[in-house]
Amino acid sequence: MKFPKKLKKGACIGLVACSSFISKERLEACIAFLKERGYRLKVADNITSNKAGYMAGEETVRAQWLNRMFADPEVEAIFCVRGGDGSNRMITRVDLDIVQANPKIFVGYSDTTTMLNLFADRCGLVTFHGPMVSSNMVDAYDDDTRISFEEALTAETEYQYHEPDAHPMVIAQEGCGKVMAPLAGGNLELIGTSIGTPYEVETDGKILFIEEVHGHIGNLDRTVFQLRDAGKFDKVKGVLLGQFTDMIIDEADYGPERVIMDAIRSCDRPDADQVPVITNIQSGHGQPMITLPIGAMCEMDTKNRTIRFRVDR
Repeated sequence: MKFPKKLKKGACIGLVACSSFISKERLEACIAFLKERGYRLKVADNITSNKAGYMAGEETVRAQWLNRMFADPEVEAIFCVRGGDGSNRMITRVDLDIVQANPKIFVGYSDTTTMLNLFADRCGLVTFHGPMVSSNMVDAYDDDTRISFEEALTAETEYQYHEPDAHPMVIAQEGCGKVMAPLAGGNLELIGTSIGTPYEVETDGKILFIEEVHGHIGNLDRTVFQLRDAGKFDKVKGVLLGQFTDMIIDEADYGPERVIMDAIRSCDRPDADQVPVITNIQSGHGQPMITLPIGAMCEMDTKNRTIRFRVDR
């Protein structure tokens, strides 16, 4: 498992929409934002297409553009403009041989969760659960989001989770203290819907990261316990819980973190109380949006309150 080459000034960015579309005006704002920061751009022509319902074109078109950006030797990094819906439709058309032969920075989150993990598991490519251009950068590129993103894409030997002063991490279960394992995960709904498919997110021997947005706590409960019953917590080394944004919670003291802790402590393993768990990780659908490298070797230390990633380029 290796990090892609670090992002350099003046790099060529491939801008893609693997899920939902954005307006032409919004795309212009995205292009202006990146050009102002000195990047050159290649822009997929489906980003503003609204001819496939809520998606940015048919799955064949979206997949073709992603394959094309990976294959293009001039493109050094691929940024998703936004998430939304529909990326799982195109997975069967993504050429993993092209991805593996052309490792480069791939950034997204939310609906791109399955691809973030698939490229890590099948192609040995560290991907980035990080800010997207339209969703996070154009309107509200706060310092914590920017610093963490830049550090993750340019780190030489180590990248440390950038803990915002206003959002300290919380040790929910100290467990065995320190563990080291590859990072997996992302959006809870996408992790859940991958179960039973050829693209199921692998969690055995890994540190699992989970975040979610919208919906009722009961729906989250069902998905979390689906993960438990599918054995997704049985062999994890640790758990990081991110942002749970705009959730409908009926009981103030029974939120997403409590549900997930119940699932971990009732899963099929005798050492469930030794699984280290850290909550309030600022990555997901809120602000700030701290970048996490999926597939990277992660050292999670509940005693010293640190999360570090080994950088191997």
